[in-house]
Amino acid sequence: MDRLRHEVPSIERKDEALQYIQEFLDYGSDINGVGGLDRYLDNYEEWLVKLEEDRIRVPSEEKVPADTYFLVRENDNRIIGMINIRHCLNRNLRIIGGHIGYSIRPSERQKGYNKVNLYLGLLRCQELGIDEVLMDCDAKNLGSAKTMQALGGKMIREWHEPDIYKTYLQDYTIDVDDAIKTYKKVYDPMIWK
Repeated sequence: MDRLRHEVPSIERKDEALQYIQEFLDYGSDINGVGGLDRYLDNYEEWLVKLEEDRIRVPSEEKVPADTYFLVRENDNRIIGMINIRHCLNRNLRIIGGHIGYSIRPSERQKGYNKVNLYLGLLRCQELGIDEVLMDCDAKNLGSAKTMQALGGKMIREWHEPDIYKTYLQDYTIDVDDAIKTYKKVYDPMIWK
């Protein structure tokens, strides 16, 4: 397995970041965990400003502080994934969204990269003092469900509310400290520092 790391988005990654989103569009794939980058395709610089505002935001019922990272592969220095980590939850995020959203570019899926992406995200959650992470996925998204389960995720409910989401959702919780302790030997060798 290639070694991976999280990297704070920067202007130097502009072209590659936009290509990352374009790949999702080309594949007709849902876009998740990108900190809204897909809404800033015409103004990447403004997206970087938004990310800084997100990071230092005061929590409210409208928005919460969050960090967004690129997942970068060591051997070719390529962005292969992204993750968005919410520092806390408001009422809406308790219903849908949770603490973490993530993605792996379509051409790089089914290689185990998102497990490392989530593990790195859990390390950040531990730094933030988050004891238990709430996450969700579309019930049809077996890859996302398997990623959460691979790091100790326990499904707490499957639900459907047509006014909120068109398909069934699955909610998972992960005990952050337990996941890091349990999977440290598995995933630490895959981290590029």
